[in-house]
Order: sequence, then C-alpha cells, then structure tokens
Amino acid sequence: MDQVLNPYNPGAGTRPYELSGRSDEITAMGVTLQRLLIGRNGRSQFLTGLRGVGKTVLLNEFSLLAGNHGYIHEHIEISEDGQLPKRLAAALRKVLLKLDGKKKVADVARHALGVLKAFTLTLPDGSSLNIDVDAVSGAADSGDLAGDLAGLFEEIGRAAKAHDTGVLITIDELHYVPVGVLEALIMGLHRTNQLTLPITIAGAGLPSLPAVTGEAKSYAERMFTFPEIGSLDFEEAASAILLPAEAEGIRWEDDAVARMYEVTQGYPYFIQEFGKQAWDIAEAGSGVIRRGDVDRSVPLAITELDTGFFQVRTGKTKDPERAYLRAMAELGPGIVKSADVAKLLKKTTTQLGPVRDALLKKALCYSPRFNELAFTVPMFDEFMKRWIPDFP
Repeated sequence: MDQVLNPYNPGAGTRPYELSGRSDEITAMGVTLQRLLIGRNGRSQFLTGLRGVGKTVLLNEFSLLAGNHGYIHEHIEISEDGQLPKRLAAALRKVLLKLDGKKKVADVARHALGVLKAFTLTLPDGSSLNIDVDAVSGAADSGDLAGDLAGLFEEIGRAAKAHDTGVLITIDELHYVPVGVLEALIMGLHRTNQLTLPITIAGAGLPSLPAVTGEAKSYAERMFTFPEIGSLDFEEAASAILLPAEAEGIRWEDDAVARMYEVTQGYPYFIQEFGKQAWDIAEAGSGVIRRGDVDRSVPLAITELDTGFFQVRTGKTKDPERAYLRAMAELGPGIVKSADVAKLLKKTTTQLGPVRDALLKKALCYSPRFNELAFTVPMFDEFMKRWIPDFP
C-alpha cells in the first residue's frame, strides 16, 4: 500500500494530487460518479505505477469524492494470497447493510442481501459471513464466478438506484488477483455497465496491470482508463516540498530543493522521508532548510528507507531469489532481460524460471514484456547493492 503524507507534519497529511499535477484523475473520477448517478455510462480508473508513487492516496481521494456525491464506498486491499471474492462479498455486505439502514426501499436492499448470501454459499468458507436473511437462489449462486458477480452487481446496482445513490468499491494491490478472477470481476461489472446502474470499481496496481487486464477481457479498455502514476517532474516535486513547508512557516532555499529532487528522483514517498529527515536535522528555530541540511539528511533517510521500506519487501525472500534480484541490480536500473540475468548467474532461463515466477508472485518484479523484468520499487537496484555489496 502506498502512502504520501506531509513530510513536516506526518499526522496532518496533505492533498498530494493538488501538489503533484494529478488533479486530472480526481476530476475524471468525479465526472464518472456524476454520470452514473444520472443513468449514463462512465469509465472508472485502474491506477498503475511503482510502489510509493501515491496510488493509494488517489484511491483515498476517490472515496472522499464518492462521499461528496452521496455514494456508499467500501475499500478492499488484496494480499499476496490473491483472494478477492470473499473480501468483495464482505465489502458488499457492508454496502447493503448501509442501504438497508436507510429504510427508503428496505425490501430491495433485503432482497439483494439474500442474493449476496446465496453467492457467499458458493465460495470456500463463504458461509462464515454473517448475513441474517434467507438466501435468494437463482441470481448469483450458479458457481460460475463471472455470471454470479454479474447477477450480484446487478442486484446491488438496482438497490442503490432505488435509494437514489451509487456504490464505489476501491481495490488496492489489484495485481495480486489471478487473471481468471480479474476476468470474472470485469465481466460482472460489464453487466451493470450495460444497464447503466450506479455501481463501479476503481483499482490500483503495478505497471503490469493494464496488460493483465487486457488479457482478462479485451473490452476492459472501454470500461476503465489506466492512468500511469509515476515520479514527479521538478516543478511538481518543488510544490510538494515547498507548499507543506510554507504551511508550517518553513522556507527552503533553492539549492536545497534542487538537491532534494536529485536524491529522491521525484518519487513522492522518498520526498516524504527525505523531507522529514531534513526537517529534523535543520537548525532549530532558523525556519530555513538549506542544501547542507539535505546533504546531512541523506544517510539517515537512506537508513530509514532500507529498514522500513526496502527490507520489509525482501524479508520473505530465499537465497536464490536474492541472488536473482542482485543480478538484476548489477545489470542496472530499468528493464532487464531474463536471459541476461541467467547469463550473469551462469544458469539457463529454464533453470531460473521458478525463481523468476516466485519474485513475480511476491510483486518484487513485474514483466513489462515477454522475457523482460523490472523492479516494482523505485531505486531498488541501489538498495540491493547496499544490502549485498559483493556480487560473485
């Protein structure tokens, strides 16, 4: 999960999209939510990008937008197990209980709860969800996930429409979802799209998500846009550094901003961490952060990133996986070829296939194209060289 907060006052938070030129995604989502409420189609978003670039922050902004438009919102975060259906059912249960609580058309919401209960009974251990109504058979209990989701989404969309509201489900770490389940999700949502019902999904995942989604269903590109959330350019990064500082009565010297951009490469999470360290190290009471403060903060920020950002992602790796990652780092930042990694490790690509697959499953790497790999975390190659200095 990605987060970007105020580097000078972490408890306060910021609205990063205003600081990073990402208001386009917010505006587009607002238009989609409005269109759905008046019975028109709207394309939702699957945000893509490396870790630490602020995708989760944008999903949070989508949830605020949903509330402003009178929507009911629930959030799901997928873990490495890739289990979506039961998490989705639990989220939809909360949605329907909120609709049922409105009492405007209670019988519609109760009927949808019955359909949801029947759906959960088809899932492994789905009966553990507490839904205190009788199951309604026939709409979403065939055992075919795509068809059942279509029936379930239709029921929930009709219940939301009867209550003059809409439903937004946000899903983070969507890249963990298996292709077959992702296909069922898209197919299910496609039905409500055809019926112009006010229910939609916004997601976030790694850069491989558009390709995987296209593989799941070709018409996904008509249902979703895939904004790529990356590092900030200099002007955007400067705003992200300067505006929160001004709110705290702090001034940055120009060469300090330039140095900050150089060491962070414009990645929002790194700006947060380096900004915090520069704040802590600056002369108390001066109200100014200088280049020297940034220089002195670099070792501290790197240590914090190594222990709190990078190593938590490598803690479950095995020795062959670490060797593979170190070989990727040796080949430099950016995209590398599987064959080049194998050559460096003096093995064949076939021999290293299980290691490569394990790293993809753990989302430490992604595959931009066939037989190509890249790290999912910015500046990970530099970390690997610090962590394992000697490459045999």
